[in-house]
Amino acid sequence: MTANASAAADDRGSRPKSRSIAYLTLQATREGQAAHAHVHEIVDGLRTLGWTVDLYEPSYASARLPGILGRLAEFRRVQRRLLARLDRYDAVYVRAHFFALTTSRAARRRGVPVVQECNGPYDDLFTAWPAARFARRLLTGWQREQYRDATAVVAVTPELAEWTAREGGRDKATVIPNGANTDLFRPGLEALPTLPADYVIFFGALATWQGIPTLLDATRDAAWPRDVPLVIAGDGALRSEVERAAADDPLVRYVGALSYEHAARAVANSIASLIVKDSPAHVRSGLSPLKLYESMAAGVPVVVSDLPGLADAVTACYCGTVVPAGDSSAVAQAVAALTADHEKARALGASGRSTAVAQHSWRARAEATADTLLAAIDRTALATPEVQARVRL
Repeated sequence: MTANASAAADDRGSRPKSRSIAYLTLQATREGQAAHAHVHEIVDGLRTLGWTVDLYEPSYASARLPGILGRLAEFRRVQRRLLARLDRYDAVYVRAHFFALTTSRAARRRGVPVVQECNGPYDDLFTAWPAARFARRLLTGWQREQYRDATAVVAVTPELAEWTAREGGRDKATVIPNGANTDLFRPGLEALPTLPADYVIFFGALATWQGIPTLLDATRDAAWPRDVPLVIAGDGALRSEVERAAADDPLVRYVGALSYEHAARAVANSIASLIVKDSPAHVRSGLSPLKLYESMAAGVPVVVSDLPGLADAVTACYCGTVVPAGDSSAVAQAVAALTADHEKARALGASGRSTAVAQHSWRARAEATADTLLAAIDRTALATPEVQARVRL
């Protein structure tokens, strides 16, 4: 147990409201990706609340992704650097990763509480990196052990909270969804000069489960308005397919990955934001996509699939249109309806904006994360014999 945690346990009624933590993410954070926004917004939010946060991540976050051996070497280097300083932290916050087992085990041995953050099931890795399937049993065992031994687990959806409880044989995780920077994503931002006057947008990872094929098919549907192009911003496995579509179809505009600031400007000036995920796996794990909250914060209506975490969120605040997952014709019809009815589109966007500000800001998510960390620190402190004896006295 750290010295700070022991002192904190002496007087729970007047415990300090902030501590010092190590934040470990072995997934390199690259601007324009959801992980970058999530990690840095939570880190910045905790620092604003008075926490001292040291971020540990691979050095190639802003460089070319190395091969598998290079990544494994970097995972080892990052964790060795953290573990050399482990005793100065009150807790370690880990963005769940199979190879973070080294840190999890070391922290447990040395009495430092660990909070694991779950953003998806195991299958997310094997979908993104099919070659890893040969080691599936080993890797899932490593992550299961981390969930089991964590002082606390944070999950971004209720479904993942229940899943981690089953996997780790533990209490249900705390649900802290994704959020939005409501100061950055807001209405009235200056338009990007490279974009057309009227358009709808998809921004994010170019992966099959994001509904990219459905979107490309929708632009070819007779219902899609011929004067409203689909702007696609992002990078990923389907980039080549998107580039080919953009070359062949004037209704598809591919602009590559955008910076955080430029993504906010692109979304704020769109007619609608399209979030039409269609992965069956996400029916079981639920959804909490950053792009949903960011689009709402930008004050534009959304078109979403009828999947958990999307349909219920949009229906609850009347901020968009729900369509059947994988139904390109329904997407085209929704885009046509929003394009034709500007008053309705504005009303949906305004409702989304007010809900995002009131309920889904990163500030609120950081406060919930801080509460979870403080509870984990107290739980670890009270678990030691010397503190338990003082409490009894």
